[in-house]
Amino acid sequence: MNKGTFYITTPIYYPSAKLHIGNTYTTVAADAIARFKRLTGYDTFFLTGTDEHGQKIQRLAEAKGVAPIEYVDEIVAGIKDLWNIMNVSYDKFIRTTDDYHVKTVQKIFKKLYDQGDIYKSEYEGLYCTPCESFWTETQLVDGKCPDCGRPVEKTKEEAYFFKMSKYADKLIEYIEAHPEFIQPESRKNEMLNNFLRPGLQDLCISRTSFDWGVPVTFDDKHVIYVWIDALSNYITALGYDQENDELYSKYWPANVHLVGKDILRFHTIYWPIMLMALDIPLPKQVFGHGWLLVDGGKMSKSKGNVVDPAVLVDHFGTDAVRYYLLHEIPFGQDGMYTSEIFIKKTNSDLANDLGNLVNRTIAMINKYFEGTIQAPTVKEEVDEDLIRVALEAPSKAENRMNDLKIPEALDEIWTVVRRSNKYIDETMPWVLAKDESKKERLGAVLYNLVESLRIVSVMLSAFLPETSEKINKQLNVELTSWDSIASFDGTKAGTKVEKGEAIFPRIDVEKKLEELAKLQEEQKKTVEIPEMEPIKPEITIDDFDKIDLRVAKVLECEPVKKAKKLLKLKVDLGGEVRQVVSGIAKYYKPEEMVGKYIVLVANLKPVKLMGELSQGMILAASDDKDKLVVVNPGELPTGSRVK
Repeated sequence: MNKGTFYITTPIYYPSAKLHIGNTYTTVAADAIARFKRLTGYDTFFLTGTDEHGQKIQRLAEAKGVAPIEYVDEIVAGIKDLWNIMNVSYDKFIRTTDDYHVKTVQKIFKKLYDQGDIYKSEYEGLYCTPCESFWTETQLVDGKCPDCGRPVEKTKEEAYFFKMSKYADKLIEYIEAHPEFIQPESRKNEMLNNFLRPGLQDLCISRTSFDWGVPVTFDDKHVIYVWIDALSNYITALGYDQENDELYSKYWPANVHLVGKDILRFHTIYWPIMLMALDIPLPKQVFGHGWLLVDGGKMSKSKGNVVDPAVLVDHFGTDAVRYYLLHEIPFGQDGMYTSEIFIKKTNSDLANDLGNLVNRTIAMINKYFEGTIQAPTVKEEVDEDLIRVALEAPSKAENRMNDLKIPEALDEIWTVVRRSNKYIDETMPWVLAKDESKKERLGAVLYNLVESLRIVSVMLSAFLPETSEKINKQLNVELTSWDSIASFDGTKAGTKVEKGEAIFPRIDVEKKLEELAKLQEEQKKTVEIPEMEPIKPEITIDDFDKIDLRVAKVLECEPVKKAKKLLKLKVDLGGEVRQVVSGIAKYYKPEEMVGKYIVLVANLKPVKLMGELSQGMILAASDDKDKLVVVNPGELPTGSRVK
C-alpha cells in the first residue's frame, strides 16, 4: 500500500532558551500527522531542527563567555533529548550551522543577487533582536515589538535588500487562486489584509553589526539575515542545489509547513516570495496553529507561567502529555492549559475509558478462560453494532486527519472505546460466566472486545505510540497494519493474553495538584539568570564623552505632589546645589535617599516634570520588573567626574 509521498515540517527552533510545552505542541502535532500518514500508506518525511544564527545568539554566547557554536551545541542537545522524551519520530534534524546548509544558502543568496532580486542599500529603522524582526514606527505596540512585547532598538547600517515588492501581486494572485495554501481561513485573511494588500516593503536580508551568521560570499562584511538563512532549511535539508538531490526531487513541494501563528507572516509572505524568485514550487499548505495559553495568556518565561513538558512527563508519562496536547487544543485555535484540567482528562479519558477497558477485558479472559482468547462462534444482534462502529472508525479518523483535525480524529477512536465499554454493560460477561451453556457466547463477547481493542490500538499508534505498544503486548496482537483493521477478524483464537500493569493508573487529583503547586513554588525560588536585554547600537568614545557624569550627594528629598512615582531631590554637585526629579518613589522612601551619594547626568537639558524643574538625571539599574537600584559611586568628593 503506497498512497504517495508526504512531507511535513515544523519550524526550526531558536536555541536561546529551554523549550516549553507550547513549543512542544507544534512538534508533537507534526509527529502525530507524520505517524498517521506512514500508518495509512504514505511515504512520509518529517523534518525539524534548529535555527542557530543571529545577533541574539551571539550576544547570549558572549555574556556566557563561550563561542556561539558552543552555546548552541549545548542547547541543541537538550532539544533533541526533549524530542526523544516526547517520542517524536522525525526523519531528519537540520541545524542551520550544518555545512551543507550554509553552502546552499550562500548559493541561493548569490543567485538572487545575480538575477537582480537583491540590491545593496542602507537600513535605518527599528529592530527587535529576540524576534530578529524589523519594524516601522506605526507597527509598534506601545513603542515595543508587536510580536514579543520587548523593547526595540534603532539601528542604521549598510545592508542588502530583497525586492519583495516585485513579487507581491503574484503572491496575492496565488493565495486567492489556492484557498488551501494558508490555513485556517482566518490566517489567510490576516496575511492578505494586514500585510500584502497595503503594500510590501523590500526586505532587509543582511547585517554588518554582528558576524554570527552565514557570510555573503562576495561581500565578507555582511552575514545573511536570519529569514533567508532559516527559511531555506525546508529545501536545503532535502538536498536542493546539492550533489545528491534525491530527497528534494522526491518530497518537494512540502505538503504541510506546520507553524505557530506568530511566525505565519514569514512563512506565507517571505518564504513563498523567495521560492517564486528561485522558480521553485510553493508548499501545498502552511498551517498556522494557535497558542497554548496558561492563566489566560501566552506562555512566557518573563511572565513566570512556563510549563516544562519534561516535568509533566515525569509525573504523568509521555502519552498523557501527548493526549492532552493533541486532544484538548482545537487545532488552529488557541488552547488552554491548567494542571487540574490535565489531570481530570487523564483520569476520565485515559484511565477510566481506555485503561479500564483494557484491564477489564484481560482480567475476564484470564478469569474465565485461563488467559486464552476464544473463537467468536456465537453472534448476536448487539455484536453487530459494536463491529459496525469499530469498522467505520478508521475511515472516519482518516478523513479527519486529511483535514488536519487531530482532536476530532481522536474522538473517532474514543467512539470505539466508549462503545466497547457500553458493550460490556450490555452483554454482562459476569452473568454469562455463571451459566455453563453460555460459555461459547462469553468467549465470543470477549473476542469482540479484544478485536475492538486491536483496532483502537492500531489507530492509536499514531497519537499515543507507547500506549499502543502496551495494549499490543498485553493482547499479543500480531496484525498492526492499517489494512488489517478493515475487517473484524485480525485476532487469532487461541492467543494467550498477558496481564500487565494498568496502562493509566487513576490519579488522586487533589494530592497531585498539591504536589505540582509545591514544585512550582520551589522552581520560583530557583535563581535564574535573566535573558539579557538587547544592547543598543555601538557608539564612539566621542559620543560617550558628550555625557557628563558627576558624583553628587542628596541633601533633601520629598515626594512630588500628585505624582506617585516621583521624588524631588536637592543634590550637592560640589558647591552647586541642584533640584532633580526622579521616578524612584516606588523603590525608595524620601528619608532613605537623604545623605546618599549618587551619579548624576549633569549636562542633561533641564525639563519640567509635574511642574517641578529637573536639572539632571539620576543613574539607576533596573530589571524592568520590580527591582531598581540607584547607582552608588561611593563617598567620592561631590563633583567628581565618572569616567
